[in-house]
Amino acid sequence: MNKILKKKVLNPTVTLMEVDAPLIAKKAEPGQFIILRVDADGERVPLTVADYDREKGTITIIFQVVGASTEKLNHLNEGDYIHDFVGPLGRATHTEGLKKVAVVGGGVGCAIAYPVAKKLHEQGTEVHAVIGFRNQDLVILEDEFAAKSHKLVRMSDDGSWGEKGLVTDALRKLIESGEQYDEVITIGPLPMMKFVCKLTKEFGVKTIASMNPVMIDGTGMCGGCRLTVGGKTMFACVDGPEFDGHLIDFDEAISRSATYRDFERHTHEETCNLFRQAEQH
Repeated sequence: MNKILKKKVLNPTVTLMEVDAPLIAKKAEPGQFIILRVDADGERVPLTVADYDREKGTITIIFQVVGASTEKLNHLNEGDYIHDFVGPLGRATHTEGLKKVAVVGGGVGCAIAYPVAKKLHEQGTEVHAVIGFRNQDLVILEDEFAAKSHKLVRMSDDGSWGEKGLVTDALRKLIESGEQYDEVITIGPLPMMKFVCKLTKEFGVKTIASMNPVMIDGTGMCGGCRLTVGGKTMFACVDGPEFDGHLIDFDEAISRSATYRDFERHTHEETCNLFRQAEQH
């Protein structure tokens, strides 16, 4: 069991937790993830490592409350324990040798993009970060990105924060203005990543996309996280979660991601009702 040392609400649906996990913190790298279970009967939830502190022995996770398990997790507080907390899993982001990179994050995907930008910055890479949210109320990690980016472009769908528009609008403007990137790394909703990759393919810029399909065991055995990349079946948990964005079949990934949406919404509502009833009594 792993103790929650810090809990911070980042916006109405997104929460940050710092968890005591010294063995994981010793080896964790940007791009990797953990799998947790809130309690002994809980489902396995994969969450990307948002940050780590090797000296303190802590792992930071940032999650969006979308289903029953994340609702349960969000009801835990500082001093409570997470039943299972396993990792690091997956392959770390390749950062060596990159001189100039654009990191493009959208929504809660910025929690995954941030540690990548941080590592690139610390190794001396010139980092241009483009981060986008639907509106100002949903913004997370703005100060953290500002501290680790040579250039930070803020975008919002409604114009309430930064510039009005999509992250692809900002990325196109940067590339057309003459910025030349060794690589673009994109992390966010599947449709966003699809169009980022479509844009960079147009300009011939290598692009890495971080994928987050349904995942159960995290070892490649269940097949739940399969993707088609370059015409071949790959597994996000062991082959990824990062892949060549120009080779990913995004339409298939988007279709599969919707499979359990109704079930997830139903179980989330049931869990919320249970918590409400417990609070009333």
